[in-house]
This record gives sequence, structure tokens and C-alpha cells, in this order.
Amino acid sequence: MIGRYAFSIVIGIVVTMSLLFIMQLLIVSGKQALTDPRERHKLEFVRIKKNENLNLYDIIPDKPPKPPETPPETPPQDMDNIDPDAPTIDVPRPTITANTDIGGPGSMNIAEGDYLPIVRVAPVYPSRALSRGLEGFVDMSFTVTATGTVKDPIVLQSTSSLFERAATRAVLKFKYKPRVVDGIPVEVVGVKTRITFELED
Repeated sequence: MIGRYAFSIVIGIVVTMSLLFIMQLLIVSGKQALTDPRERHKLEFVRIKKNENLNLYDIIPDKPPKPPETPPETPPQDMDNIDPDAPTIDVPRPTITANTDIGGPGSMNIAEGDYLPIVRVAPVYPSRALSRGLEGFVDMSFTVTATGTVKDPIVLQSTSSLFERAATRAVLKFKYKPRVVDGIPVEVVGVKTRITFELED
């Protein structure tokens, strides 16, 4: 029992002495840290002179100009600069002639009260025939109605099929004074005419 107390006392003394020694070391090292000069870091500042001539107005862009309210007028064409020797295309105008000799039945002259032509429409020259320089004629037969119009046109003879459609269209636009028999207008069948297609020289 006494030995256990003695051992505890010895251990306590050793621990106490160790703590005192450690505290002494801390105190000595602390004083040395306070007395040693500190290393100071220097900061260098570079002063920039203020630019008194700084132009702040150049930073703002200029406003774009306003578009004109009305478009500018087109300058007149200078006719003096036109070359009179420039090549030109001369397309002659076609001459269309229609035979107005309309024969009645039996090639007799038109008697009083017989049909009479009032309106004769010139045909349109076919573009294909015009480009080829073709000329010719178309013999037509048709019926003059009691109202003076034309119906049932028939091509009797033609120099080229290019002229037949133009001749038929033209004949359908003809107007006549109808034949009158006993005061009543009647139809006339077999009226013939020739439509000629010719180009100018």
C-alpha cells in the first residue's frame, strides 16, 4: 500500500517538473520573438499623372445623317450622247389586203335588197408567217345570217395553213346588211371572199 503511494508521488513530481521545464522554454522563445526585428515588406506605388487633355466627346459616335424625304430626281437623258450610227432593227409593218369582191349566187351582181358588207375586219398577220417572210391568201366560204353576222366559216383554199386561223377569226367579225325577201331578212349561204396576206417592200 505504502509502495503504491510512493510510486504515485514520484510520478507526480516527474510530470510537474516536465511541465515547468516546457513552460520555461515557451517563455524564453516568446521573449526572443518579441525582441527580434520584424521583416517588413515594402509596397511600391507608381503615380500616374492625370491626363488633363482626355477627350471624352470622341467616345460618343456621331448620329447618322437623316435620309432624304424625297428621292432625288432622275437626271434627264443626254440625247446628244446617242450614237446615230448604232445598228437598228427595222421591222416593216405588214400590209394586209382583203378582197372585197363578194359574189352572190351564180356570180350575179348584188341586187336591191341583197346582203351588203358593212364592217370588214383586217386579220392579224401570223407571227410565224411574219418571221418567215411568207405571203399568201385564203379563200373563205361562210353564211350571212338574218341578223347580219357570219357563221360556219369554211376554208376553201389557202397557200399556207399558217394563214387559215387568222383568216377565220377575221371573217367571224364581219358585219353585213342581211338579204331581205318580201320584207323579211333571210340567211345567205355560200358567200365567198379571199383574204390576202402581203408584206411591205
